[in-house]
Amino acid sequence: MSKIPSSILSANTLLIHVLALPFFFLGFILLYDSEWITGFLSGGNDRTVFNALMLTCILLGILCGSRIPMTASRRNLHLNWWEYFLWSLSEVIVFSAFAALYMALVYGNYGYFPALGRCLCISFAILPYPYLFFGVLIALIRPDKMQEAEDDLVRFADNTGRLKLVIANDVILYILAQENYVSIHYMEGEKEKEYSLRQSMRGIEELMSKHGIVRCQRSYFVNPRHVTVLRKDKEGMIQAELDVNGSRPVPVSPKYYEDLNKML
Repeated sequence: MSKIPSSILSANTLLIHVLALPFFFLGFILLYDSEWITGFLSGGNDRTVFNALMLTCILLGILCGSRIPMTASRRNLHLNWWEYFLWSLSEVIVFSAFAALYMALVYGNYGYFPALGRCLCISFAILPYPYLFFGVLIALIRPDKMQEAEDDLVRFADNTGRLKLVIANDVILYILAQENYVSIHYMEGEKEKEYSLRQSMRGIEELMSKHGIVRCQRSYFVNPRHVTVLRKDKEGMIQAELDVNGSRPVPVSPKYYEDLNKML
């Protein structure tokens, strides 16, 4: 299933979402003036407006507690639409739970579970509209400016699935197999860096193919962007010379020579 656009997790969207939903919630209650809703919120003391404001503040707090961490971790958070739907659904349910707790504590004539049932009904009668409207609107009118940059990032995970290294694909020079590890050689500014990752060549092969890093020998991947020329050494072995001063040449086996040569 397709992932949500990164624009939905941006800081601007966070601000719109956190402010617009509570505003819609309060406005709906006050303008629609349904006896079914206002009768519950009045608590028998004609305090509809005050209680509506309190529930709006609770909703604002729930959204801040949910959306701020979501936005803060957006670079490592890749949600499918169904996952985003479940996240949003959990916000509505948690809000209903706290709203019911407020109504049950403030008004002794409301038991918690009857209040929870009413709060859930009110929440699902009001909140799906702004969730759907603002979510679709943001996804449609805001270009996904971060997507291209995100697609250029290579996320290396170890053999347990833990994310260990995130770098741009164009800074990778080559990757060398070393027993139970792979050694990732990449540029950081003007310096060549090395990172040892507990992973196999087979384990990263699909990831490398996705980002244009190709196998050039049984124990090597090389980034064609940095290959300047393919040469034979004195022993007749093919070597890929890189465009980085001081970087070692990368061996190329005859099996992969033609494919690599076509990319240069």
